[in-house]
Amino acid sequence: MENFKNYVVLWMSQSVSQLGSSMTSFALVLWAYEQSRSALSVSLLSFCNYVPYILVSIFAGTFVDRHGKKTIMLVADCIAAAGTVAVFVLFSSGWLEIWNIYIINAVIGITTAFQQPASAVAVGKLVPKDKVSNVSGMNSFSQNLIVVFSPMLAAALFAAGGLSLILLVDLASFMLAFCVLLFAIQIPDQVVKKNFRSPFAGTAEGFAFLRKEKGIFYIMLTMALINFFSRLTYENILSPMILARSGGSSMTLGVVNACMGIGGIAGGIIVSLKKESHRKAEMIYLSAALSFLFGDLLMAVGRNGFWWSAAAIAASVPIPFIMANQNAILYKRVPEEIQGRVFAVRNAVQFGTIPVGILLGGYLADYVFEPFMNKGTEPAMLLGRIVGNGGGSGMAAMFLCTGICGFAVSILSCFNREIRKFDN
Repeated sequence: MENFKNYVVLWMSQSVSQLGSSMTSFALVLWAYEQSRSALSVSLLSFCNYVPYILVSIFAGTFVDRHGKKTIMLVADCIAAAGTVAVFVLFSSGWLEIWNIYIINAVIGITTAFQQPASAVAVGKLVPKDKVSNVSGMNSFSQNLIVVFSPMLAAALFAAGGLSLILLVDLASFMLAFCVLLFAIQIPDQVVKKNFRSPFAGTAEGFAFLRKEKGIFYIMLTMALINFFSRLTYENILSPMILARSGGSSMTLGVVNACMGIGGIAGGIIVSLKKESHRKAEMIYLSAALSFLFGDLLMAVGRNGFWWSAAAIAASVPIPFIMANQNAILYKRVPEEIQGRVFAVRNAVQFGTIPVGILLGGYLADYVFEPFMNKGTEPAMLLGRIVGNGGGSGMAAMFLCTGICGFAVSILSCFNREIRKFDN
């Protein structure tokens, strides 16, 4: 019970730090777009973070299992804070360029590849197995609360003191989280002493475990496909689609984004309070199917802020259920001594499709779907009866496609024999 109390303190302090980081990310996106007026340059901010993260995740698990989890988390946080300091110095001196942020994001992506599996293993050490789903709900709650409030706080701070003030607030939130982790949190550690032949030897062991636990590997693969479909749309084209179809109304966009966070908060609260499901695999894919069915499809056919907001809530409420049940399966089936390696492999496999979706989504919107819907051909007119016509209709058609494909993948995954074994 004492360990669980430590986790709650850690969760609260890390949430404050994540709020500061989220405000900085939001402000840098605005700054980058003002400098370049290019959607691609903004997409590259995420791309430069994800690609190093995924590549390094291939072998990061070996390092995590061989070293103290608390130490890894502290060092990773320090490097991320150093990136914020670098941005502050460059901006204050008038030397900040977009390519500087690309490099800093890449470095942060590398540190995240170590920090996330270390944090995941630490959760397993601090939280009782029967509380894993509840903890996942707590994380979803805090993350979505940040989604709702970080843009508003960032906008207020930006108006009061510009980018410099936001960066200083981010550093203050880092110091709070760092001191709490350093002085107030004790993480029981079991460091693997085995001598590994190379950084990739641990990765091979992670994949060897997944060859025996095929159900877990199939969950990772199907979730990679689900992540790909979701990033094609929500990561790239949600904002431009709503702006295009609402006459450029930033208020409508803000309301829809807030509803996305509110839905996640509601889902996180439910997961954190309810009893753990006995049919975890079924819950993962039914939740994903509902998210695509009522989220993406409603987003595609919606014509105003009310329906887009309803779609945002429908899409985000099921997400905490997906994450909670997947984590519960992993912590139950993966031995503690190799969790770092398996979680790192999971990050590389499951999130490897995200940067592809980020870049491909913007390309398809600009050069395929929007031009297709503007041609006035018979297929375009037929599709227009479903998603509407005019600016943004091509992006709405993309939501229709991802809704259908994501729903199909989710339902078909429920019938996979290896995955269904988790519900027996």
